[in-house]
Amino acid sequence: MGASEALTDPSSLYNVGNNDLSDTETVLNVRNALASVQNGESDLYDQFVETIQINNRSDDALGAQLDALLKALSGSVACIDVNHHRRILSGIFGMSLWDHKLHVMDALVDLIISLAASSGKYLDNCLNMLIRHFVPPPWVIDRLWQNRVIVQKQNVLSRVHEALLKISLLVPLAPSRLFPMLAQQLPKINKKDQVVVIYVENLLKLENSSIGQVGGGMIFMMVMERLRDLDLEIDWDDILQDDSNRGMFDMELEDAMNEGDELPVGSLNQDTSGGKIESLDKLMVACFDHLESCNLHGRLDQVFEKLFDSFENFILNTYKSKVSQFLMFYACSLDPENCGVKFGSKLLDIFLSSNKPRPTRMSAVAYLASYLARGKFLPVSYVATMLKRLVDECADYCRICNDDIRPEAHQLFYSGCQAIMYVLCFRMRSILDVPRFRSELIPLESILMHKLNPLMVCLPSVVAEFLRQAKAGGLFVVSDSFIFEDLLESELSRAFGGCERLDTFFPFDPCLLKSSNSNISGNFIYWSMVRPTYDKDDEEEEDDAEIIVNGNEESDEEDEGDLDYALNKMSITPKHSFKNKMERERLVKMPSMIRPSTSPESL
Repeated sequence: MGASEALTDPSSLYNVGNNDLSDTETVLNVRNALASVQNGESDLYDQFVETIQINNRSDDALGAQLDALLKALSGSVACIDVNHHRRILSGIFGMSLWDHKLHVMDALVDLIISLAASSGKYLDNCLNMLIRHFVPPPWVIDRLWQNRVIVQKQNVLSRVHEALLKISLLVPLAPSRLFPMLAQQLPKINKKDQVVVIYVENLLKLENSSIGQVGGGMIFMMVMERLRDLDLEIDWDDILQDDSNRGMFDMELEDAMNEGDELPVGSLNQDTSGGKIESLDKLMVACFDHLESCNLHGRLDQVFEKLFDSFENFILNTYKSKVSQFLMFYACSLDPENCGVKFGSKLLDIFLSSNKPRPTRMSAVAYLASYLARGKFLPVSYVATMLKRLVDECADYCRICNDDIRPEAHQLFYSGCQAIMYVLCFRMRSILDVPRFRSELIPLESILMHKLNPLMVCLPSVVAEFLRQAKAGGLFVVSDSFIFEDLLESELSRAFGGCERLDTFFPFDPCLLKSSNSNISGNFIYWSMVRPTYDKDDEEEEDDAEIIVNGNEESDEEDEGDLDYALNKMSITPKHSFKNKMERERLVKMPSMIRPSTSPESL
């Protein structure tokens, strides 16, 4: 049958998919059917609409017919009218690659690309149709463990990304239209959290393409937002369980761990969060893999700026964020000289900025302290530089402040002091080993002796460990004007005007998600790795031993009951304020994980 006959013989219009017809004849048949609608003859057009709706993968004949129709429509895009052909357009945009075999997938993708490139009025529909595939249907989610489904997932998503890239090249406006749609379709947190993981994996793949050069910042914002949401969905009741009554999250076991060991974790099969812990772990690993790829291709420095912006927007001020902040830690570990230095400097700048809200500044210095303490990849010189800036800032504050101790009025100052002491708990030996670094800590003595009395406000366990190491390391000049003693929660702290101590907020305490931790642990300083200034083998020191700094060693036991005198002497706590040694050791032990941690905004 020739082309002229195809245009005049109505029966030929039903022969789409007939192998006896050439591609040209098939296209002519379709164009004739599209034209017939405007003449009021819809029978032929209706048959094409029905064919478009075929989703029977097992019928090869129907698949061949659909394949031929889609290819013919690709060659007839100019004949499709948005007003007259709404039903067939609706059928096309309603199709799913998940329902078809490879040859039909390819034909459909080619049609979508042709429609997107032909007219701006189809662009949004084409983009929406493609990114809808980032959320697989339930039958895919429920069978992701099957090889057949895994292969189908790869086949579908690879074609979607290829189509998006081609459209972005053909239509330069496409990326700017795409990103708002991606944000709108970003799945909410629900029981099918694997959907969120797959969606984010596809966002990261887009970020790594030419499309990401246009809107990579928006992509990181979306990823960080969902990481935060999933992070906060997990309750501590969910994560403190496993097959041995110790779950995926656990305390840092200082006595049981050797350097480089993986932290003990629970079984994901015992996850009581409805799968959210496993999903968060997979999501974190996907992000780690993406950052590693960026580093290998020399893009990490560029990506880091976008990543930090998203961190500042979604994580920095988040209450009880448990895991998502480790994206920043991992990025810094990949490139310590650039990203590692930038991260610490940016946090310090936020803390010192008078234009930032107070809770943000307090959170920034808490992150900085935890980062400097835990980052195994950070050189001592950098840590010392950051400490010097913190010490200088606190010293300047003391010089202009003549107030008495009032935690609620001087939260930034106390946050800075706690940050300094916390870092020194981990780094004091290495800092004191270098004379120049030691000399830069000289102002710290006057800060701690100031009547603002930071040792009375900061976290007792941090202060106690700091004082113990300060004593053993000879940090201060011996005098009677500064008395060190192990600081514990005591009657003194409760009697101290009812003031509130700084909360525990160490955001880079150990990451105990099983797979995520394997990426972190090699660059992480666990408390068991710390070499304090005192001898760890000599744990049986006199419990009541005092360090008298800046003077003689006369005891002030006779004045122990006098609270004002004790405060003036910087005595940290009355002696014998605990009933037994076990309780004493429990409280002085360094806080070594994110216990249900509270952010500074709770002050």
